[in-house]
Amino acid sequence: MTNEKKHTLDETTEEFNNAETVELTEESAIDEAAETMKSKTETVEESNSVNDYLQEIQALNHKLEEAENRYLRLHADFENFRRRTRLDQESNEKYRAQKLIAELLPVLDNFERALNIEAENEQTKSLLQGMDMVFRSFFDALKKEGVEAIETVGKEFDPHQHHAVMQGEDTNYGPNIVIEEFQKGYVLKDRVIRPAMVKVNQ
Repeated sequence: MTNEKKHTLDETTEEFNNAETVELTEESAIDEAAETMKSKTETVEESNSVNDYLQEIQALNHKLEEAENRYLRLHADFENFRRRTRLDQESNEKYRAQKLIAELLPVLDNFERALNIEAENEQTKSLLQGMDMVFRSFFDALKKEGVEAIETVGKEFDPHQHHAVMQGEDTNYGPNIVIEEFQKGYVLKDRVIRPAMVKVNQ
């Protein structure tokens, strides 16, 4: 083999070896790039999975908060219902006789009118004394239920207890003072059953 041919063969062998090296390098680069892509894909998938879990946790927390709020509202409503029921029961017990007493007030009025009649003889006086005893017994029974007459003459006018039907001028009383009573008023415990009809000083 001549030197020229040998040189050409060496060059060809070297080029072939270089080509194989380049090809191997390219394959390595491709494999590395594929691994990198796979790793990034797995990272993205993991990130998406974490985001899904976080969103699910947030949704569950939101539902839990709504459930707790509903429970608190229901509990508050129930407590209010119990309180109203208890107050209604106490009120019914406290004022159980109000309707009956209100219907008996005209009877008291008639008793008082009859007792204000001037007796002209002993028989009338005896009759009035008997009526007075009945009236007192009747009113004592009402007192035991909590009935009281409203104070009027000489007291300051109270729109919750007094019903002013007239105004007058009396130097013996100050302004806005009740100077005359036309009809008695009554309270049952702390509730006005009937306001007193009065005349008020200007």
